[in-house]
This record gives sequence, structure tokens and C-alpha cells, in this order.
Amino acid sequence: MNSIPFYFCICLCLLVGTAASAEAKETAEPQTTAEPHSTAELRIRFPVEKFVLANGLTVLLVEDHTVPMIAYHTWYRVGSRNEKPGVTGAAHMLEHMMSKGAKKYSHKDFDRILHENGVVENAFTIWDYTGFYMKLPSSKLELIMDMEVDRMRFLALRPEDLKSELKVVGEERRWRVDNNPTSLLRETLMGTLFKAHPYHWPVIGYMKDIEAYTSDKLRQFYDTYYVPNNAVLVISGDINPKVAKSLVEKYYGVLTAKELPKSEIPAEPEAKAAQRFVTESDVQSSTVMLAYKGVNANDPDSYALDLASAVLGEGPSSRLYKRLVYQETRATATGGHNVSIKDPGYFMVVATLRPGQRTDASEKALREEVERLRSKLVTAKELQKVKSQVIKGVIDELVSIDGKARSLAVNEIVFGSYEKLFTDLEKYQQVTAQDIQRVANKYFQRSREVMGVLNPRKKGSSK
Repeated sequence: MNSIPFYFCICLCLLVGTAASAEAKETAEPQTTAEPHSTAELRIRFPVEKFVLANGLTVLLVEDHTVPMIAYHTWYRVGSRNEKPGVTGAAHMLEHMMSKGAKKYSHKDFDRILHENGVVENAFTIWDYTGFYMKLPSSKLELIMDMEVDRMRFLALRPEDLKSELKVVGEERRWRVDNNPTSLLRETLMGTLFKAHPYHWPVIGYMKDIEAYTSDKLRQFYDTYYVPNNAVLVISGDINPKVAKSLVEKYYGVLTAKELPKSEIPAEPEAKAAQRFVTESDVQSSTVMLAYKGVNANDPDSYALDLASAVLGEGPSSRLYKRLVYQETRATATGGHNVSIKDPGYFMVVATLRPGQRTDASEKALREEVERLRSKLVTAKELQKVKSQVIKGVIDELVSIDGKARSLAVNEIVFGSYEKLFTDLEKYQQVTAQDIQRVANKYFQRSREVMGVLNPRKKGSSK
């Protein structure tokens, strides 16, 4: 699934949604063919039935009777990427309002009915899409379909509900970003890295825009994007596919498709010089982030970039951790990630320093380790290690019915076909040390870098 958010970039603290819920763990594992502890000739496949309704709704069905439960995912091809200046965060705000009732199931009934029927609901918003997902007893499938169709067609968007939810989202913004110096650093870095593209602004939106939302503004956004031909429905678990298909046709077939607006994304200018900025806050230690513009999810280079990020920042055996935490003892944590999304994303490495450590040596170390990828091939042993790490992440995501639904949805949304999921392992296995060096030289040029630094506030300086 090559670094497309979900496996998800939750770890990046950029995905904004409601609080995560505990999940039951299913043990129906996808079929693989390979020797233990080897990535050679690894294949993965499980049956998926796909059909598209006349109104454009794409539906994926996965039958798995391990437990009498269903994972029910409804994803829309809309996120902060579809917003405009002045209405940033609208997709996230609408995510919140989707649980505030519709025509048949009112704001008073929605959560109560879910709770009484043993249904666990959650949602998220990110740059390119918004997702709503539920875990439910298989006997409640028809009920959930009725509820989901109701809010896809007749969302209430009552002004009084919006008023109360504005306070919730405003507090979320303060908690996640404004009162979180590391998140503010990341927000500033994204705004520096992307000048024209909507990836410039945070998914949650700017506070001044959040405070200015109206029901009419959100209604326009809802009417435009929350339509069947802009959605993917994945039902995974204890189902009879024939019955499930019949129910989908019965409930969702009444919805009407709408013409979607043409995408008008501003062209992102190419960086011509390295950039560096420094922020200060009431923190005990410094954080350093080094980022470069990356590639979109359909770019074949995304696989090599994923492995490059693992070489630099995946766990205690990674180069940055061994150097900055173990050897030089400058940092308490390091990391790296490649974010390949609908439009070109970014590649980032990060180090959280020990109290009292200056950032210059760590900035130098980050650059040197990136340059090392450019100048020297990774060893065969190191390449095999990171392939195993990344491939394990893909497979682990597919163990549960919920993980299968997520993986299928993100591939269908971003690539236009869930089948892309089944080629990922092969693509990772095909990456060579030369590929990693090639993409490092192509994307990690000094003129393309953005270095962001968070330092403890100096004594006597004002906030």
C-alpha cells in the first residue's frame, strides 16, 4: 500500500478524526506463499467481489466467517485537498457533523441506536479522502445500511448542532496543534514545503476558518462531495455476498449521482533553494525535522522511497536511531516516513533531542545520513531487513476484517482499483539498492530541502 495514509500516517499525528476505539482481533490471515522469514516470491490474495451501481457507488465485498462481525467502511474522495482558502478544515468539520443526525435517524437517535446494537463507529479525515467505519454484529447489516444511506442523502446540518460542534473542533485544534509545539512545527513545515497546493494548510483547518463555519457553507460542501459516485463502500466479514449485494442495491440504489466539480489544484512551484526556519516554545528539548517534496502514490519511485525511509528511520536498528540515540546520545527518538498521496507528497526524517542538546550537530547528522544514501549503496543485509519490515506492515494490516476493509478502500480511492493492493509485495521485493540510491539522488537534493527546528524558549523572550 506504499505509504499511502493509513497504515496509515496515523503515526504522523496529521490524521484528524474522532477518538480511536478498541478493536477485536480476528485471526483470518490472508493467503501467502513463501518460506518463513523470507520475502522471496511472496504473494498475497483473498477473494474480493466488486460491483458499481448505476449511480456510481463502488462496492467491494469480502466474505470472512471467522467471527460473526462485519467491518463496514464508507469512504469519500474528499479531504482538505478539495478545500479553498477561507474554508480550510471543512472536510474535517463535516466529518464531525455526519454523526449529528439526518432525516430518519435524528441527532438524538444516531449514537443511541449504534450503542444499543453493539456497533462501534469511528471516522477520520485526511488530505485526499474522508472515511467512516463501523464494527458491527453481522445481524445488524441492514440496519447500518439504512442509517448510512440516510446520512449520505439527508444529513440534517442543524445550526444548533454546528454551534456545539464548533466548540468541540476548536478545542481539538487547540489540543492537537496550538498547544502541541511539535504539531505546530509540522504545520509550519508543511506550509513551507507546499506553497500553492492545498497540502499547504492543515487538515483540521485554521482556527479563524473553523470559527467562521456556517451550516450553509457546510451544506454546499456536503451536497457537492457526499454523493454515491464519489464514494467507496467496503463490507468485510461475516456476510453472504449475494445477500449483501441485494441489500446494497435496495438501499443505495435510490441515491442519485451528481456531477463532480473539476479539480483545480494550483501548480506547485519547484523549490530553488534550501529553506530553514526556527520556532521556539515552552518545551524541554529541541526537535529537528528535515523534509523534501516527494512523489504521488502512483509513482513507481514510491516503493524505493518507502524503503529509504525505513533505512533511515524505522525502529532502533535504523541508521538515525543507531547514530543519534545509541552512538552520539544526542537524541531520545528518531523517525522517518515517506508520504505518497494523490498528488506529490513528502519525505521526512525527524529527531527529538535530549534536553540541553544544540541542534546544529543533529541537523548535520540528518543531512549526512541522507547524503550517505545518495553516495553509497545500502548493503544487501540492510535492504533485506527493511523489506521485511515494510512487507510485514502490509501483511499485518490484512489480518483483521477491518484491516482488509481499510486496505481495499485506500487502494480503490487513491489508485482507482483495489487490485493494486495485491501487487505491493512484489513491487517492494523488486526494489534494489541501486533504486534507493537513484531516488535519493533524484529527490534529496540540497536545493529541495526544508529544515524545521523547534527550540526551548529562551529565558526572557516573550511568547
